[in-house]
Amino acid sequence: MKIDFEKGSGLVPAIVQDVANGNVLMLGYMNEEAVDKTRESGKVTFFSRSKGRLWTKGETSGNFLNFESMTVDCDFDTLLIKASPQGPVCHTGDDTCFGDVEKGSFDFLHQLEGIITNRKENQSDKSYTSSLFRKGINKVAQKVGEEAVELVIEAKDDNDELFVNEAADLLFHYLILLQAKGFQLKDILSVLQDRHK
Repeated sequence: MKIDFEKGSGLVPAIVQDVANGNVLMLGYMNEEAVDKTRESGKVTFFSRSKGRLWTKGETSGNFLNFESMTVDCDFDTLLIKASPQGPVCHTGDDTCFGDVEKGSFDFLHQLEGIITNRKENQSDKSYTSSLFRKGINKVAQKVGEEAVELVIEAKDDNDELFVNEAADLLFHYLILLQAKGFQLKDILSVLQDRHK
């Protein structure tokens, strides 16, 4: 990929977009070293103009931007980074540096995946999700099976509240199983989109 770093005295603006919903999350600046580190580490890394050094988003907060893809614009002097945010992006606690954006009904699934990823990577003795990851793939798969059976049982009854609660339990454990196998919901959506073509 050809990037023209000379126009901006070694820096290019990098617009970061949420890969799941297209929301613009933030704007930062990258030099060649930041681009390389982003690709190598899988965490979006910028050059901080105020600190005068490389800065990986989330290095202090833990709210990393997991790198997905990078493209350059037609003038080769601006980058579009697609990433999966692991928590709020802005230091104010907002989802984006442009204030909270109106969330679609499915955006919470993406947020929940980030929480599950965090429980997997930062194990806690107090976390039910972490405990499932520690017990291994067989236990996670067993829980998905149990929740699926409970959902089927509730589907045959007339208690809507119990049905939707069991549906939520199944979806939650399914997301855990996906991550235990090294996948995310976007991978499954990609398969469904390919089948739809």
